[in-house]
Amino acid sequence: MTYDFAPLFRTAIGFDRLARLVDTAAQNAGSTGYPPYNIEKTADDSYRISMAVAGFAPEDLDITVREGTLIVTGRVQDEDGRGELLYRGIAGRAFERRFALADHIVVDGADLANGLLNIGLKRIVPEALKPRRIEIGALQDNAARAPVATIEAGNERSAA
Repeated sequence: MTYDFAPLFRTAIGFDRLARLVDTAAQNAGSTGYPPYNIEKTADDSYRISMAVAGFAPEDLDITVREGTLIVTGRVQDEDGRGELLYRGIAGRAFERRFALADHIVVDGADLANGLLNIGLKRIVPEALKPRRIEIGALQDNAARAPVATIEAGNERSAA
């Protein structure tokens, strides 16, 4: 399925990321479900991605953030010194998972325990973008309160 965003781009500026997100979602819809993962909201501004990566060691995994995309890749190193494998039920194949990150989402950390890779994410909104309350009557600039001159029938007088 293809979407045409041309009408949107004729009147809106800066929504090209939206088109890329839709394209990425369409491409990922046909991808395999390996490895399985969960996305949890752990607090108002915190999230966790948990991926089942049984058989992977920390050195087999790579976590990268590039251009607003979290990329998790896994490649199992050759297992020298192990006996002959008669049956493989634990999938250890290479993978790459991509997650589009919203603005101001940063990776807080990652750990690997009991076959689960946990990646912490946090929304950090800059102070300049946070809402702030402006108190009425707290104007600091005295020049803004200077008397206004009014003109009435050719006579100028000051209104104080």
